[in-house]
Amino acid sequence: LAKYPEIKTLMGPDPHLKWIVSGMVFTQLLACYLVKDLSWKWIFFWAYAFGGCINHSLTLAIHDISHNVAFGNKQAKWNRWFAVFANLPIGIPYSASFKKYHIDHHRYLGGDSLDVDIPTDFEGWFFCTPLRKLLWLFLQPLFYSLRPLYVNPKAITRMEILNALVQFSIDLIIYYLWGLKPVIYLIAGTILCLGFHPISGHFIAEHYMFLKGYETYSYYGPLNWLTFNVGYHMEHHDFPSIPGCRLPMVKKIAAEYYDNLPHHQSWIRVLWDFVFDDTLGPYSRVKRLCKLAKES
Repeated sequence: LAKYPEIKTLMGPDPHLKWIVSGMVFTQLLACYLVKDLSWKWIFFWAYAFGGCINHSLTLAIHDISHNVAFGNKQAKWNRWFAVFANLPIGIPYSASFKKYHIDHHRYLGGDSLDVDIPTDFEGWFFCTPLRKLLWLFLQPLFYSLRPLYVNPKAITRMEILNALVQFSIDLIIYYLWGLKPVIYLIAGTILCLGFHPISGHFIAEHYMFLKGYETYSYYGPLNWLTFNVGYHMEHHDFPSIPGCRLPMVKKIAAEYYDNLPHHQSWIRVLWDFVFDDTLGPYSRVKRLCKLAKES
């Protein structure tokens, strides 16, 4: 920032995010109507090939919204409720809990018992062969959901309760209007595409130590177009208040700080290497002891 103060102008809300996310939510609601009479095999096909991609993208929109980039820091409540809206096609309440834990991921990156992004000792010990690592990738949504309850349990917040009430109400309305298949389409898409799916390569690419001494990596491939530039992950951790749409500009302005760092060009290659490289696995993370910061 001292060398490139113009980066400060990139901070602040993304005026287009709310419209893009709204379009995605309504696309999924339309899809619920269109799939209501399909056979089960086509329900799961479209859930994986289409709906789940949108839902995974919405989880990354929620990630951006958790940094208040939809309406700005002065409208924090609007951001929280908009995240609940973005959550609707995901089928499972997620946004409020994500916000609660994601703050710790930035504040205590790799912190033992603080950053719940770090796999547990059991995960590292058991999922150590190619077949088991492949199974672990399929089960990622389960581990990401349950790990916080074991590693760093926190009291349920009012916003989490409201998130759940709104989400399950919408699920029931969809079930009442169009039956069970659209509800399964939404939830199955979320589970399948947060598991073993090309987009899910970002879970591994971001902080797994592919090279010793480097714990955060960016990805500069085409899937950033579908994921709100979550691939620009070094840039994001440096400037979490800059929305994803402007992170490529950070790299362009401060190229000398990023161009020579190791990075990924393919999330599919990341998944392949994770499964078949014996030096990689759930243990391939930096874990450190962090002093708990006092809340302001």
